[in-house]
Amino acid sequence: MDHTDVAAAAGRIAPHARRTPILRTELDGRPLVLKLEHLQRTGSFKLRGALNALLGGPRPTHVVTASGGNHGLAVATAARLLDLPATVYVPERAPESKTRRIEAAGAKLVRHGSAYAEAAAAALTEASASGARYVPAYDDPLVIAGQGTCAAEVVADAPDVDALVVAVGGGGLAAGTVLGADGRSVVLAEPVNCQAMHDALAAGTPVDSVVDSVAASALGATRVGALPFEVVRSGDTRSVLVTDRELLAARDLLWEEFRIAVEPAAAVPLAAWLAGRVEADLPCLIVCGANSEWIPA
Repeated sequence: MDHTDVAAAAGRIAPHARRTPILRTELDGRPLVLKLEHLQRTGSFKLRGALNALLGGPRPTHVVTASGGNHGLAVATAARLLDLPATVYVPERAPESKTRRIEAAGAKLVRHGSAYAEAAAAALTEASASGARYVPAYDDPLVIAGQGTCAAEVVADAPDVDALVVAVGGGGLAAGTVLGADGRSVVLAEPVNCQAMHDALAAGTPVDSVVDSVAASALGATRVGALPFEVVRSGDTRSVLVTDRELLAARDLLWEEFRIAVEPAAAVPLAAWLAGRVEADLPCLIVCGANSEWIPA
């Protein structure tokens, strides 16, 4: 995989995905750029990869995935935009705040098993039996290339940026950012005890990791994908960790300073920058999602 895959993805998804804005600003007298990807349709970057997965090959007759969160909503929405039927498997205890939006996007929702792994196994079984296109959350070349369009937009809109900082879960956005960064360094930021990529890089291969963080609902992969890991390992990357206290303080600062309301995972890059763990003159922090529960007055 390389930057040409990202360029092809950008052309495919342009009619459907938003080109999200950047914000040039300062904090503590230091310049930085924010990529406001939380303004993407569905509230996260995941729509990019889902669209590219469905547009990058023969048109499927049906779409299947497993996820109770941002990925499931993205696949459901991408399928609706492309007029395709979709089925999303979720664990039986998936939160209503997520499942409601998946169903509202038009997908058939199937609750199965007590954990994500059981839901994913059932989804794969259906896809295999029916010939449907199964869309993985991150371990897929088309998904990775689609996620890379976010970084490619940063490079085009802010070419003076010298590093991109991204929160890491299963590795799809991280790998895509490496491909789309046009040679710039990429800082891989993860919460302590929710650090599958950090552990994989230390071990030299994907390994099972503990998941225990306030950001686990979005970043809680127990093991990074094999393909994302290889892409990340081949790039100019640096892995850093932040505490839950640091990321929650960063989330609150995004609201206080910029009136940007995001889920905890999206504040991880800012937490790393505030803690002095990002070595760059003008970094771009990817604000990746805003799908926390919100109840209007």
